[in-house]
Amino acid sequence: MPKIIGIGGCSRSGKSRLARRIKEQLSSKKVLLLDMDDYVLPESQIPKIRDRTDWERPESVNYQKLIEIINEKKSNYDLIVVEGILVFNNSALNKLFDKTIWMQISKETFLERRREESRWGSEPAWFLEHVWESHLRFGRHPTADFVISGEGEAPSTVIKAIIHHLN
Repeated sequence: MPKIIGIGGCSRSGKSRLARRIKEQLSSKKVLLLDMDDYVLPESQIPKIRDRTDWERPESVNYQKLIEIINEKKSNYDLIVVEGILVFNNSALNKLFDKTIWMQISKETFLERRREESRWGSEPAWFLEHVWESHLRFGRHPTADFVISGEGEAPSTVIKAIIHHLN
């Protein structure tokens, strides 16, 4: 049976980067990275806030499909890493995790990184505030096994400690 890790944190906190670094360190193992962005519902099914799609709500994620994929794939991998802003908002998904990692950044860092982001075009200040508040409301994990600062690059010692705790 593979180990399954959940990595959560707000938008732009370094979740994907950490997942890739863990995979790189375990190059001799079969590691599957699952990004929750790949399991969002069609845009027409996601709630809106004002004129914008509200990706920041648990109702935007097809948790059932994500759990099905994990269960389908787990016999083929040594490690499955699931990362996303809402990864800890579903109890059935949380039961699958052997270890949990919370990527923590300040609101100032979040705002700076989101303003630099170009995928969604220019985002109004009210919407960025909504994203931050949604993160506080829906994204937090109260008892993560690891809490890692996403303010900078996670040191290699942190990556090694995570991998050590998987054994």
